[in-house]
Amino acid sequence: MKSVSVVIPYRPRPVQVQIHRALETHRFCVLVTHRQLGKTVCAVNHLLKKALQNTRAHARYFYIAPFLNQAKRIAWDYLKRYAAPIPGIVINETELCIKLPGGARVWVSGADNPDALRGTYADGVVLDEYAQIKPDVFSEIIRPMLLSREGWVVFIGTPKGQNAFYELFNHAQRAAQADPHLWWAGLFRADESGVISAEELEEIRRETPDNIFRQEYLCDFTASAENILIPIDEVLAAASRRYASTEIRFAPKILGVDPARFGDDRSVIFPRQGKQAFNPLVFQRIDSMALAAQVAHQIEVFHPDGVFIDAGCGAGVIDRLRQLGFGVTEVPFGGTPLRAGQYVNKRAEMWGEMAAWIKEGGALPSSAELKADLCQTTYDYDASGRLRLEAKEKLKARSGKSPDLADALALTFAAPVRVRRAGQMSEFAQSEYEVI
Repeated sequence: MKSVSVVIPYRPRPVQVQIHRALETHRFCVLVTHRQLGKTVCAVNHLLKKALQNTRAHARYFYIAPFLNQAKRIAWDYLKRYAAPIPGIVINETELCIKLPGGARVWVSGADNPDALRGTYADGVVLDEYAQIKPDVFSEIIRPMLLSREGWVVFIGTPKGQNAFYELFNHAQRAAQADPHLWWAGLFRADESGVISAEELEEIRRETPDNIFRQEYLCDFTASAENILIPIDEVLAAASRRYASTEIRFAPKILGVDPARFGDDRSVIFPRQGKQAFNPLVFQRIDSMALAAQVAHQIEVFHPDGVFIDAGCGAGVIDRLRQLGFGVTEVPFGGTPLRAGQYVNKRAEMWGEMAAWIKEGGALPSSAELKADLCQTTYDYDASGRLRLEAKEKLKARSGKSPDLADALALTFAAPVRVRRAGQMSEFAQSEYEVI
C-alpha cells in the first residue's frame, strides 16, 4: 500500500512544541496549564498524530472531558477541523467518533458516563480538566483500558485548589524523579509561556480577583489556601525587581550554602547583597570536598561579609573550609532562633525573615524553580503562638522535591551581617554575579 503524506493544519506555538516533545516521549504525562494556552488543541492534535502513525489493527484513542456536552462543545469541532484534510475519514456525529483510513478511531467522550467506556481498550487517552473528573474514573476504568495495548495517558488541567489533580501532579513529579523516561510533569504559567502578552496579562490581572488570577493564570494550586508563607504574587513581584550595583554597594554580601541531603537533592550556593539576590549555583551529586572548593572559589570572587552553611549535611564542607582558613558559620536548621518567642526553630526564623525581605522590596533572580520552591511551603502556629513551617520531609513527600534553592536563599538570613569593607564590587565580581 502506497504511503500518503498528510499535513494537519496545525501550527503549534513554541510552548506547544515543547509540550508535544514531552508527550511524544513519555507514557504518563501530567500537564498543568494556564487558561488560553491552547491545551485542548494541543491534546486533540496529539491524539490525531498518534492515531495516524499507529499501524496496529483497530487502534482506539479517546479524548475525555468531565461532561459529554463539554467534550462535544470544546473538542469535537477541533477534532473535525484538524482531521478534515485527511483523505478517507469517516465522521460519526452520533458517536462523536472519527475513523481514519488506517482503521484507527478517535472518540470524544464524557466522564459523566464512565460505564460507557467499560469493556473496551485504548492505545491512548487524554483526560482534560482532570480536576473536575472523579479519580476513580481513571483507577477503575481508564487504567484497565490501557493494559492490553500498553497505552498512554495525558492528564490535563488548570489548578482548582489542592484536590486530586494537585495530588496527581505531585505524584507525577515524584515518579518523574524515579523514572524520567516513563513519567513527565509539566507546569506552564501565563507569565512564562509567552502565549499572552505582558500588557494583556496585566489587564487580566486588574480585572480578575487575586486568588482566581493566581489559580487560573499562574497555575497556583495554593491560591485558595490561607497558610502559604510566601504568596506567589509577592514572589512574582520580587522576581520583576532589579537593583543597580550603585544602589546596593554598601549593603552586606552574604553566601547561603545548602549541601545536598540525599542522592536526588542538589547542593546550592546562593549569593545575596542587601535587597538583591543573584543567580544561585546548583550542583547535582557533588561530594563535600568538591563543594567546599566551589564555595572557596565563590568567597574569593564575591568577597562576602558572611557565609552561612547548613550544619545538617554540611559538616564536611564546613570543616574543609575552616581548614583552608575561611571563616564560615554553621547553621542548624533545628536550632534555637534569635527570636525564640516568635519562631519555633531556626529554619522557621530564616524563612520568616526571607518572607519579610521579599515583601519589603527584595529582588529575586527569574528562576522558575526558585519561584516554585518559595511559594509551596505552608505554616501554622504551635501552642505558644510561634510560627512553625511544614516539615521538609512532608513537603518533599507532597511535591516530590526538596526546596533546595529556597533553603539556600533562606540561609542568607541566618543572622544579621555587618559590612566589613566599603565600596562597590570589583568588575570581575560584578560580571560574575550579574542578574539576567
